[in-house]
Amino acid sequence: MNLVSVSVETIRIGQPLPFSLMDKDGILLAKRSFVIESKEVLAEFAARGGGLYIDVSESEAHHRAYLDRLNTLVRDNKPLGEIAGAQISASGLGDRLAQENEHPDWLDLQVQASALLRDTHPSLFLEKLDRLHGQLRRHSMRNPDGTLFALIHLSASEPRMYSATHAMLVSVMCGLAAKEVLQWPAELEERVRKVALTMNVSMTDLQDRLALQLEKPSAPQKSTIASHAERSSAMLMTVGVTNADWLEAVRDHHTKVPGPLRDRTVAQQMARLVQRADMFAARLAPRAGRVPVAPGAAMQACYFDENRQIDEAGAALIKAVGIYQPGSFVRLATEEIAVVIKRGLNTSTPRVAVLINRSGMPTVEPIMRDTSVREHRVIASVAHREVKVQINLERMLPLTASPQGDRPW
Repeated sequence: MNLVSVSVETIRIGQPLPFSLMDKDGILLAKRSFVIESKEVLAEFAARGGGLYIDVSESEAHHRAYLDRLNTLVRDNKPLGEIAGAQISASGLGDRLAQENEHPDWLDLQVQASALLRDTHPSLFLEKLDRLHGQLRRHSMRNPDGTLFALIHLSASEPRMYSATHAMLVSVMCGLAAKEVLQWPAELEERVRKVALTMNVSMTDLQDRLALQLEKPSAPQKSTIASHAERSSAMLMTVGVTNADWLEAVRDHHTKVPGPLRDRTVAQQMARLVQRADMFAARLAPRAGRVPVAPGAAMQACYFDENRQIDEAGAALIKAVGIYQPGSFVRLATEEIAVVIKRGLNTSTPRVAVLINRSGMPTVEPIMRDTSVREHRVIASVAHREVKVQINLERMLPLTASPQGDRPW
């Protein structure tokens, strides 16, 4: 048994536990499904056990319970400080798990990113941003397919941390396009990744609310959306960002001016790349009042510019992440439904794992297919909402790892 501590703030009172609680020695305090009736009872458990602990194997259940807690705080209009505090208290779990397991803990990275974007304390913001950026870049360089798989899956399946997941996905997409296709220098690649992470810092809370809101945005919400780019740039100045290109790119990441990248300043090149990736990721993610589009359709929307011409930034993104991105679903010529595991040697021939057979039944184990083989070719993109199979990240991510050299650049 491998124990990790959990914060009392992440335990929901009056609802069945989604995991077993143990003391520091692994002795059971409360079994799964037990209902803790009051904060006093929870405090007694913590005092008796020298803290609260769960087994590592139940860490995903803990994270989901934590998301429920965060959602309740947001719905109840709690102050941002209280929400951020709850996030920070939960984030240590993932750090310990990541140290014990070389594979990234994507659920914890969601928490880290959300805490960063909500808590813009001047003395800590840039340090935390560097840490998050460093983790994302290491993961995307070491296993770009696994990184895309995790973030696209989370974008399509978990709306409660929309703003953080969206920022991370846009950052990774821009970084891969900048490095692998546009061949920007390392300094510019790093900067565009950070532009993507911080572009919406002034409206993190509103973005998360809108993802869960059934009705259309109100007039005040529309006003906040319209001014968020300018306000985000101003907020970044207050936390210590001094690079003029970074600030300009954030300020102009919604400016729509078609044309080649070479005719733009460095700041405007970054703004355009972020804008096209932002457009893709926004279409991909579900909202309470809007269903997402299929990843193939979302990517096509960013491929053409405002004049219906091929957009250079959009084309670079497609070349970097593929027409069928890891984490998205496709239909094969065999009538099987598969999830994309890895980008292929070209943008339309990914490696996939079949999850639903031609009879419409889930497979017992994922069946690997190479879609460059004609009989297994992709014939359509499939929206996440149409696939009723649950994806287990811990089970699927190892399939995305492979030796270097699969990509032609």
